[in-house]
Formats: sequence, structure tokens, C-alpha cells
Amino acid sequence: MTSSPDRVLRRAHIAAAAFFFTNGALFSNLIPRLPEIKETLGMSGTMYGIVLAMNPVGAMVAGLAAAALIRRFGSAKVAAATSIVMAAAIVAASASPTIVLLAGSFFLAGAMDAITDVAQNASALRVQERRGKSIINSMHAIWSAGAVSGGLLAAGAIALDVPLTLHIVISSSLMVVVTLLALQWALPGPASEVGNTEEIRIATAAGGVTPKVVFLLIALLFIAIGGGLVEELANSWIALYLRGEVGAPAAVAAGAYIGFVAAQFVGRMVSDGLVDRFGARIVVMSGGILISAGIGLAISVPTVWGSCLGFALAGFGCAPAIPLAMQEADRIPGLRPGVGLTVVTWLLRLGFLAAPPVVGAISDVASLRAGLSVSLGGGILVVLLSRVMSPRRRS
Repeated sequence: MTSSPDRVLRRAHIAAAAFFFTNGALFSNLIPRLPEIKETLGMSGTMYGIVLAMNPVGAMVAGLAAAALIRRFGSAKVAAATSIVMAAAIVAASASPTIVLLAGSFFLAGAMDAITDVAQNASALRVQERRGKSIINSMHAIWSAGAVSGGLLAAGAIALDVPLTLHIVISSSLMVVVTLLALQWALPGPASEVGNTEEIRIATAAGGVTPKVVFLLIALLFIAIGGGLVEELANSWIALYLRGEVGAPAAVAAGAYIGFVAAQFVGRMVSDGLVDRFGARIVVMSGGILISAGIGLAISVPTVWGSCLGFALAGFGCAPAIPLAMQEADRIPGLRPGVGLTVVTWLLRLGFLAAPPVVGAISDVASLRAGLSVSLGGGILVVLLSRVMSPRRRS
């Protein structure tokens, strides 16, 4: 007996959500335990930042291959396969006996994450097209929910003194099982990957690229970087900051990261309604203000409660920056659909590449508090550039 179209679509919706959830959960299981790895391998702040930068380096190297793989194998198969390899890379990172192997593991994880990112969005967009209503913002919220879940698992493992590698093997294996189950329900492809819309791919503009278009792309890119910088630094440094400079126990430090991604999840869940009511410009500007206020609080009041509250505010503030910047980039007049989105998504990795080494170098020379002020500048950048966003929701 064949399934009805509605049932197939509901299952595909769940499958797309599962891809986002596992992608968020995989690396976040490792994040609260990064201080252990840094201490075990005896890395300086600069070296730690360089090793972390291997993740976006891998992403930039491999990101260009995503479109060809999706066209050849279908978005669901690519999302599943790269998620599984990413899980293996994270296990390797947890067990790496040397800095070189750790850097290689991060490089591979970043490469797989970049391809998964494109593939899971392509899979969700196929479902969105068939359902006839937007689901992409909720998919990113589910990614944040996965990150919260991964952080909670890590905090529990730390509290129970579960060895690092054993914890990562168990959590990564669970995510692999979820991924394989999701693949069974995903829409098959690649014959009609995105129906009547443009394929998600690296493409060129179809003429009409004016200086104004270039300025809009650059402005939207920096809005995405300003919001994403907070997320990237939170992933890399929150736990280390709480443990090293605030003096919080490991489990509490993990809780600060969980609070950040939980606030980001809430922010993404409510963003659609706020944009409908106030417009993207006001939402992004308000987000930039919250980023600046939150990071300012976290570094000016270096206590457990001050830091946790500050990072939570920053997490809520950064929530809409990347999704709305990508949405606006995909609608720039003079560019074919998908071109602006792809350009902003790929170049966004540059900000992720530069941030960890810069913060690490500043922390070695001054302090980690001073290094985290980089993300404070990101919030100010979001506020200043928010004028390029739509004043109201476009149909």
C-alpha cells in the first residue's frame, strides 16, 4: 500500500527537521569539553584559536562541492552521508593525541558541515515548496534545539565524570542513527531537487550587477558576519571563559553555552512573527543592540550570573541576523535566485575563519575578556548596517 501524498510530505518535513537537529547536536556535544582538550594537549590561546580555525578552513575548501554532489546524488543522501562522516571526525577530535590530528579532525568536520549545511537547506526548501508555506526559519530553530540538546548531553556527561571519548562516541552514534532514520522518510531526488525554482548552486549573476547590488551584498554579508561572529565565539570560547576567567565549575560553564543556544532557539522561533509585525530592519537593528548589550554585560560583569545573562541576551539578539541576511541576499534585484544566498553563505565562512585566531592572540597578549570584545564590535556592525534590510515583510 502506497503512502498518501500528504503523509509523504509530513514525513519529509520531519526528515528535514531531523537533519537540522543532528547537525546542531553533533558538534555541540564537543563544545563544552573543548577546555579539557586544550588543557590535555597544552595549547596556548593562539594555538587553540588556530586549531579551531581549521573548521571554517575545511568548510571553505569543501563548500564549493556541495552543489555538484546534490545534483548528482540528491540533497537527502548528501546530508545523511556528510553528517555521518562529520560524526566520525568529531569522535576523532575527541580522541586526538596530538595537535596536528586534532586540527585535521576539525578540518574534516568543517568540510562535512559545509556540505551538510547546503544539503539540509536544499532538502527543507523542497518540502517548503511543496507545502506552499515557509518552514525554513523553523528549521534553523530546530538546529538551535539540537545544539541545546547536545550541550545538555555534554553537561550531563561532565557532571557524571563520563570520559570524553566515550561520551562523544555514544552521542555521535545516536545522531548517526537519527540521520539514517531520517533518510528513509526524506523526499527522493535528485531529479526534481527544487522543482520550478533555481537549483541551489554556485552561480553567476545574470547581468545587471550594479555598484548598488555589490554594496547590498557586502552590507548583508557583514550583517551575517556580525551575528555569526557571536555564535562562532560562543561555540569556541564561552566554556573556556567561564572556567578560566570567571572561575565557574565545568558543568556551570557548559550551562552558559546551553543558555546561549537556548536563547538563540527562542529568538529564531519568534523572529517570523516579529518580522511580520515590525519588518526585518527593526528586528535586525534590535538584535544588534541586544548583541552589544549582552556581550558588554558578560565581559564587564565577570560573574557566573552576569556572564550567563549576557551570553543569553547575545544569543537572542544574534538569532535573526544570519537567516534574514540570507533571505534579503536571495531577493536582491539584478541577481538570479540563489546567487546572493550562495555568495553570502560561502563568504560568511571568512568571518568564522578569522575570528578564533584573532581572539586567541588577543587572549594571549591581554585576556580572554578583551578577546571577546570582538563580538561586541560585531553587534555594533549589525546596528549600523541594518538600514539595508527591508522595512517591512515582502510577500
